[in-house]
Amino acid sequence: MTAQEMQRERLIELYAAYASCVDAGKYDEWPDFFTDDAWYRIVSRENLDRNLPLSTLSLHGKPMMRDRNYGIESTIFHAPYYQRHILSPTRILSRGDGALETETNYLVIRTKRDMPAEIFNTGVYLDTVVETPAGLRFARRFCVFDNDLIPNSLIYPI
Repeated sequence: MTAQEMQRERLIELYAAYASCVDAGKYDEWPDFFTDDAWYRIVSRENLDRNLPLSTLSLHGKPMMRDRNYGIESTIFHAPYYQRHILSPTRILSRGDGALETETNYLVIRTKRDMPAEIFNTGVYLDTVVETPAGLRFARRFCVFDNDLIPNSLIYPI
């Protein structure tokens, strides 16, 4: 197996582990997928395309991600739901300076108790993935959603 094939296998595992973590509701482990100074942003396609700064959610660094977790677990009151990620194969856009620029289409299905499942969010991850002593991590994760409206509120990571 070549170095690029091994890197691709590790990248596939990163994406699968990330989706498994958030789908299982392990939000305390979620920041571990990022570098200490990572930028996690959920933004509409329109705002990204027009280079507008407004985001649905924008977190800079693990401390902000941990604060979001505290909010999920302790201060945000909502009807509980489950989410399930369906991911396309990841496309590597570029390699350089120790970073991979990637894109991956995603679909998030939301299921509330006693209700049918619904499409909650769909879009593309635009990521910068870097090698760290702990393995591959996201230095930047932009969740660019296609739909104009998000049902109710966005509570959990996408």
